[in-house]
Amino acid sequence: MSRIGNNPITIPEGVTVTLNGEVITVKGKLGELTQEIDASISVTIADNTVSFTRGSDDKEHRAKHGLYRSLVANMIEGVLNGYTKKLELRGVGYRATTQGNTLDISTGYSHNIVFDIAPEVKVIAETQKGKAPTITITGCDKQLVGAVAARIRAERKPEPYKGKGIRYVDEYVRKKAGKTAAS
Repeated sequence: MSRIGNNPITIPEGVTVTLNGEVITVKGKLGELTQEIDASISVTIADNTVSFTRGSDDKEHRAKHGLYRSLVANMIEGVLNGYTKKLELRGVGYRATTQGNTLDISTGYSHNIVFDIAPEVKVIAETQKGKAPTITITGCDKQLVGAVAARIRAERKPEPYKGKGIRYVDEYVRKKAGKTAAS
């Protein structure tokens, strides 16, 4: 029994959900998202609610039941409020700048790393005196925002000895003792 899949989703004001065949479209003030739904899951839109039912109790159908319910709920939340991820650059001389849809970061390599950001995502680089530079990624697609943040973080993951690198703002990096503390 899928506890998540059985819960209906209420559609808030300002959001429209339409079903065209096996493609569900969600429109809101922040954008428009589409998701293709598997044929084994049936979608019903009525009375400002979206509900999902599955055809059988196969393991695959049970898994997809909760998956598609969560994906559509995330789409509705995204077009209504949006999603945000914040990264910070810890290290001497680490910098980040944005120009249009490009992010330029300097993290101690011999060259700067330049990212071409998707137009659906907005990236802002901020630098305040006395604080680590931060990169804020916002958008209506939760998967895309998370993927862009993970791709940026992967360029220089935080290392465990000094804690230098790119990390999420609320991330805790466990530090290790160096060689001198071992003996």
